[in-house]
Amino acid sequence: MSYLSLANITKQFGDTVVVDNFNLEIGKGEFVSFLGPSGCGKTTTLRMVAGFETPTSGKILLDGADITDKAPNQRNVGMIFQSYALFPNMTVAQNIGFGLKVRKEADSVTKQRVSEMISLINLEAHANKYPYQLSGGQQQRVSLARALAIRPQVLLLDEPLSALDAKIRVSLRSEIRSIQKTLGITAIFVTHDQEEALSISDRIVVMNAGEMEQVGTPFEIYNFPKTRFVANFVGSLNTADAEVVDPAKGLVSVDGVQFTSAEGTKQRNKGDKIKVAIRPERFSFATQQHKDNVVEATIENITFLGSVVRIQIKIGNTSFNMDTFNNPFLELPKIGSKQQVTCSKEAVLVLDE
Repeated sequence: MSYLSLANITKQFGDTVVVDNFNLEIGKGEFVSFLGPSGCGKTTTLRMVAGFETPTSGKILLDGADITDKAPNQRNVGMIFQSYALFPNMTVAQNIGFGLKVRKEADSVTKQRVSEMISLINLEAHANKYPYQLSGGQQQRVSLARALAIRPQVLLLDEPLSALDAKIRVSLRSEIRSIQKTLGITAIFVTHDQEEALSISDRIVVMNAGEMEQVGTPFEIYNFPKTRFVANFVGSLNTADAEVVDPAKGLVSVDGVQFTSAEGTKQRNKGDKIKVAIRPERFSFATQQHKDNVVEATIENITFLGSVVRIQIKIGNTSFNMDTFNNPFLELPKIGSKQQVTCSKEAVLVLDE
């Protein structure tokens, strides 16, 4: 059953539509990420849930209650910002307890809740320090604890890790996910980082130009992108122009080389011009001839990327990347040589426009 519902949400600034007919049902305790490039409308949508923006049309329901027109302080929502937004003249404990103080909770209740939150974020030794005495990661943990201290129904996170270095980002996103699971709180996480979204989400909403391109689990979004935008935005991708040869059998032609696709051609006609996509890691060198797609390729280039070796291959007149895991015993072909490569029919995706 839906806990947070965004129904037909549209937001306009003047004549500019920044969010267009957005519909989403989020379950209680679910962690949903809004993923997309800058300007796609993900933060605006988050701000409408928080109450900082009012939808031009549509409704927002939280646990059955209409909160569309309620002010931020009238809806029980916690928000974490990219900039931490901590009070510099308050200690860690005072920052965490600020929301409780505003709500005029009893001192004993506030003290106990602050203690719980400090323990939850593992900053017991820093309770009396000021923000300037903390690292960026520690400050963001304080921001998280402050948002959770008021026991919000929904936790909103607006690119909370973008100001941190890579190692801290990976560590902190795992902490955020762990805390969210422990508390069972419903959360929406805004990011433009596909790795973040794929690693911590129950579901991902991919947004583009104010619209939802696709909603699904990380597995679905990565392995079965529905549109060209999703396929290109999430993960590395090979795309190629193709022509439908036999819609019923899933046969398509790329520069005269035939591939079989598992789905996506049945609604097409023979001769239709289409776009197909294949992830680099779905290619491998052919060792068995009974694979779905075994084609001849020319090795054009080999690049070492640490744990992955990227091999550029040419099939027909089209270049593709093929990724394979690196290991000390890996035998690589010579540049310019002809090799047979293969991919499953499920790997050949036919993209919607």
